[in-house]
Amino acid sequence: MLVGYDGSPSASTAVDAGSRLLPGAHAVIVHLWSPPFADAGLRERLWTGPRNFKTFVDAVEREGQREAERLAEVGVRLTEAAGWTAEHLTRRTYGGEGVQLAQIAEETHADVILVGSHGLRGSRALLGSVSDMVVHFGACPIIVVPHPLLLAEYTALREGAVLVGWDGSANAAVAWRSARELFAGRPFVAATAGGDGVVRVVQDPAGPDDPLHAPGRPAEHARRVRPRTVAKALLTYARTSGAAMVVVGSHGRSAAQEVLLGSAARAVLHSADRPVMVVPPPDSSTP
Repeated sequence: MLVGYDGSPSASTAVDAGSRLLPGAHAVIVHLWSPPFADAGLRERLWTGPRNFKTFVDAVEREGQREAERLAEVGVRLTEAAGWTAEHLTRRTYGGEGVQLAQIAEETHADVILVGSHGLRGSRALLGSVSDMVVHFGACPIIVVPHPLLLAEYTALREGAVLVGWDGSANAAVAWRSARELFAGRPFVAATAGGDGVVRVVQDPAGPDDPLHAPGRPAEHARRVRPRTVAKALLTYARTSGAAMVVVGSHGRSAAQEVLLGSAARAVLHSADRPVMVVPPPDSSTP
C-alpha cells in the first residue's frame, strides 16, 4: 500500500479508512515537499541578508527536508496506530505530485495507492488535484477517500459490501476481479444503472454466460445512460445498502499516452461520499 500523506485532515481520514478496508497491510508513507520551505516565519529567521543568499538557500533546503521527514514520521506513527506496519519515504517535488506518486508506486511495486480528497464534489471538484492526477496516471488500483466521512460511512468500512459498477465491459471485469482479490472475505455486489436511474444487481458478473459480459465492449444499455445518472444511482444504492466503498474501472491509456478515465467513473469519483477505488486496465503504465 502506497499512501500519499501531507499531514492534512484529509490524509488522516484516508489512513483511518484504509486501515478499516485493508487491515494488517504494509504501507509506504510518501510525503512530497516543495522548496522553498513554506513557513514564512522560519524563512525570516533564517534570512541574514543578500550577501549570504547561498547560505540562506541551503538552510531553507535543510529545514524543508527536516520538516518533510517529521511529517512522514507522523504519518508512520498514525498508520502503525491504525494497525498497519509502515515505513516512510520523502521526495522533493516542483509540482505534478499526483504523477510523481504514481511513479513512486511503480518503483515500490505497490499493489494499491491510497490518497485522500479534500471534499470537493460535484461541480466543485477540482480537476488537476493530486488525487485526480493519481487516478489518471496510476498503473495499479487507486483508493480515493473523501473527507469528511460520516459515522454511518465509517461504520460501513469494517464489514460493508464492496459495490462494483458494472457495464459489461472488459474494464468492469478487471475492476471486479481486482476488488475480489484485494478485499477477499467481504460481501460483493455488482450493479448496473439504467437510463431511469434504477440500479439492477448483476448475478455472477464475471461468468461467461452473464448477458452483460461482453469483453472489450460495453453493454448496449450502458452506452445510452448519462454518466451523472449512473453515478447518482450507484452512489444512492451504496448509501442505502451500507456499502463500504464503490469500485469502478477506468479506460486506460490512449495511443497518445493519455489516461482516459471514463466519464461515468469520473462522475462517481467526484460525487462520492465514501471511498472509491478506480482500477486501471492491466496494460496501464505511467509515462
